[in-house]
Amino acid sequence: MRLNFELPVSKSEESRSLTPKEEVQWVALKDHPVFCPDASSSFPPVAANKNGILSRFPRNLIAWDGASRLYFWDSARKCLHRISLRLGEPEPTSVLAAFPSKVMQADVELDFAVEKISINRDGSALLLAGSSGLSVMYLYGRTSRKDNNIICRTVKVGAQFYFDSSNMIRMLQVSWHPYSNTHLGIISSDSVFRLFDLSSDLVQPEQEYFLQPLEPGRSRSAASICPVDFCFGGYHLWDRFSVFILFSDGSIYIICPVVPFGSAYKWESILEIYNDAQVFGVKSANSTAVRNSNIAISWLEATFPELAQREMDDGNLPMLKAHPHTLFDASLALQGPLRKVCISKEDEALAVQGAECEGHAVSLLYNLVSKDSILVTAWSGGQLQIDALADEIQPVWIFGSPPRLRVDAHGHILGLAMICESISGELSVVKLDQPLDHTVWLGHPPPLLRLAIVDLAFPKQTEGGSTITMFVDSLMPERIYFLHDGGIDSIVLHFLPFSSQTSGKDESIKVPTVHPVVSTCQGEASSSPLVGFISLSDSFGFSWIVGVTCTREFIVLEMKMWDLLVSVHVDSEKKANREEQKEIDTPDIISKELLSGPKVVLVPQASPNLRSVSADSIEGRSTLHQYFKLFHENYVEYAHKVYFELKHHGPHIKRVIDDQHARLAEAQQKMLKVEEKQSLIKERIDHAFQQHNVLEQRLQHLRSLPGAHKKPLSKAEKELKSGLDRFTGVELDAMRYSIEALRARLRRHTQSPKGTVGNQQRQIPKQSYIQDSRITQLKSSLAKLSIVNSENSKKVKLLESVLKNCESSKI
Repeated sequence: MRLNFELPVSKSEESRSLTPKEEVQWVALKDHPVFCPDASSSFPPVAANKNGILSRFPRNLIAWDGASRLYFWDSARKCLHRISLRLGEPEPTSVLAAFPSKVMQADVELDFAVEKISINRDGSALLLAGSSGLSVMYLYGRTSRKDNNIICRTVKVGAQFYFDSSNMIRMLQVSWHPYSNTHLGIISSDSVFRLFDLSSDLVQPEQEYFLQPLEPGRSRSAASICPVDFCFGGYHLWDRFSVFILFSDGSIYIICPVVPFGSAYKWESILEIYNDAQVFGVKSANSTAVRNSNIAISWLEATFPELAQREMDDGNLPMLKAHPHTLFDASLALQGPLRKVCISKEDEALAVQGAECEGHAVSLLYNLVSKDSILVTAWSGGQLQIDALADEIQPVWIFGSPPRLRVDAHGHILGLAMICESISGELSVVKLDQPLDHTVWLGHPPPLLRLAIVDLAFPKQTEGGSTITMFVDSLMPERIYFLHDGGIDSIVLHFLPFSSQTSGKDESIKVPTVHPVVSTCQGEASSSPLVGFISLSDSFGFSWIVGVTCTREFIVLEMKMWDLLVSVHVDSEKKANREEQKEIDTPDIISKELLSGPKVVLVPQASPNLRSVSADSIEGRSTLHQYFKLFHENYVEYAHKVYFELKHHGPHIKRVIDDQHARLAEAQQKMLKVEEKQSLIKERIDHAFQQHNVLEQRLQHLRSLPGAHKKPLSKAEKELKSGLDRFTGVELDAMRYSIEALRARLRRHTQSPKGTVGNQQRQIPKQSYIQDSRITQLKSSLAKLSIVNSENSKKVKLLESVLKNCESSKI
């Protein structure tokens, strides 16, 4: 249960607020007046940002604090509704909402369209994000009231980086850090991941990571150097310090360790990582593993100084606070791209090949299920790529590339920036049967174990493909929801490599099952896409999904939890025994004992001289008395039993007969209804035959059209089309701006006076000057990058001209 504390109200405030409070009513969540469909207050379609680029930012205007409060952003009124919920009242499957709801407004005017809201871990701040702006609204603290609305303090974040009219940098994804209430992670189109600390600085990021997935001197397609999404790791070993980054060509990279300054972690979790590095790294026979594990241990002891004080009692220190620390002579490596694990030699070529899905990658989801780390990649063509990490993540640094630090007057680190480059050389192919000595703490990125490739079977989309947003069920992590333009689908994972192995299950690999949940398409041309989606759950095991369409229609569905992962086994023998038992237990009208008759014989065996005995004698009377006694005990009592049975079962037989007559009358009525409907069915069948004939005629007319005789694309044309699809969504303007920014930075560094360098040297200890050789290398890299950019532009123009010629020739 969550307790909400309010500040005491002074007498002066009570005198000013003499308006009587409205009585709170509890209504069904789907019938709440806030979500009444209204054409005037419907949500606007996706619009272009300030730079004229069509926004494909993930849209979600609902948030839940995980306890009892639902937040909904009203785009028409530009306000936030806070609705209190009661889960499982009065029925276990019902959801009630309080009316009227609290209305919260920002203390400053928002100059952008809000497309996504997200609440932090403790429910104290709400993220308001859009393609043209980013703000954070503080829900508690310094607030005021105006027209019965709560005015909350709202601040802007990262305005100089992403929303300046002079640059072309776009914010691609933003998310709260799972281990901090004040840190935001943002990835942008200039291939930079930034971590902001809202408690210290709203303008300057705390940490910056410049991502360079390509090695110097090498060139690949432009789609391979444009990030599209990222996600933080979960509560498993080094995953909690990892950031997973997805690029447009579907490649996934990892940077580890990334720790927000001042974030809190459990003592048991850090101690587990610390002991793992000492057992599997320091004691390894490989010198590379020993060196890497020693670096990781020194980093852990500097970030969490309590680890070095082993005399402290573990029970007295439940949480550890991360201290600012980084290696002065090394930067984090960009681990990847993650390859598929190989089972045999035939799979080695498949592990290094490119993408297997159509279009370009659009979103990434990290999901931790028991001991398995699951990565789900969504593609614009509607395919889902589900992989599991086949090995643990270890931190990797590249020495010789020192980071850039911001320190205060006392030498304490305030912020850092570093260039994350990929590891030089070809990546080794990891096989499933390799021993631990060949994989642990050697600096190799973890391989991916392919679980499934799921096709959601989307209809043909327009240019840009479909935007897919993924959510994990709040109660059952094996179930994942997929929000797209056509509705909501869910996928249940039935096989988890490590979890199934540790649980002792000896079952065959089961493919995931896909379940359509909500469809918002009434036809090919009309649809009402969802603009909000959350998953609710309570402590009793009940789960709901909540969605809002663009026409303000609210959807609340109860999701069944039990028996989704347990396979049902039917035993035919037990089923037959149950049927036999049911037949045996069926009561009879007359018992079988009465139908079989009396069991005792009337005349018992007697001696041969019995006929000579007279009836008046003592022996005769005794014999007759014995005969009468046997007759009374058997036949008279049997007759009484028969009479009692017939008298007792008479009403029962009458009820059975009446029931049979009622069923007969009901069957006769149904037969009459069927006879009445038979004529209508015949008419419908005739109408269906007529429609079938009309459709056949239309099909013949369509076949006669010239477009129906188009030839299928050849293999070379398909490869050309897939290559063009990869270029869709690639920001060439952002690449040009990155080149210009690098050139400007180079000019500033080369033309900076000596006094500025001296000041930087005093502020940045152990920081070396930029050598002339590195400047020359940077100039050559810029020249090569500009040449590659110009060549790509020429190729794109040539491809467009070839396509236009092909289309004109076909027409």
